[in-house]
Amino acid sequence: MAAPLLLRAAGPDDVPLLLELWGDAVRPEDGQVDLGEVVERSQAGGPTRVVVAEHDGEFAGAVLLQLTTISPLNLTPVVHIVSPTVREEFRRRGVGRSLIEAGVAFAEENEVPQVSTASLSTSRDANRFMARLGLATRASLRLAPTTAVRARINAMRPTMTRPAGRQQLTHVLAARRSARRQAPTPRAG
Repeated sequence: MAAPLLLRAAGPDDVPLLLELWGDAVRPEDGQVDLGEVVERSQAGGPTRVVVAEHDGEFAGAVLLQLTTISPLNLTPVVHIVSPTVREEFRRRGVGRSLIEAGVAFAEENEVPQVSTASLSTSRDANRFMARLGLATRASLRLAPTTAVRARINAMRPTMTRPAGRQQLTHVLAARRSARRQAPTPRAG
C-alpha cells in the first residue's frame, strides 16, 4: 500500500524546512526573513500560495504559486508555479506531480487559462518532467550582476575617434572603389 500524500498550506513552522529546500533560490543573508514574509502573505490569501507536500507525515517538498500575468506587456493571467521542489528521498513517489497539480487547481480556482514554471537549464530531470506534463519552453530567463552587464556594454561600445594614419586611408580608398563599381558608367553618344 502506498504511503499517504498530503498537500497543505505552509505555515510559520515550515519556514526552516522551506529554507533548507529552497536555500539556493533565496538571498543568503535574508532567506529566513524573506520566506517568513512569503508564507505570511500566502496565509493571508490573495495572489500567492505556498503549498507543502507531506509524504507519510514527513515534509517531502513544496511549491510557491503566484497569480500574475504572462509578462508586463502580455496581461493574460497565468499561475506561475515557482520552485516545485521535492526532497531527494521522496522523488519518484508522485510528490512532484502533486505539486504541479496544486498549481493547476489554483489556476482553475481563479479561472486562469495558463500555468507557467521555470527550472534550471542544467536540471535535466526537472526539464524532462515539465516537458512530460506538457509545459513547453517559451522563453529563456537570463540573469547577471548589473556591474557585469555594465562592463560588457562598455567593452562593446565603439571608440569615439578612429585611428588616423594608413589604416583609415585604406578604409577610405576601399569605400571609394566600391562606390565607383556600383555607379553606372556613362555611355558615349
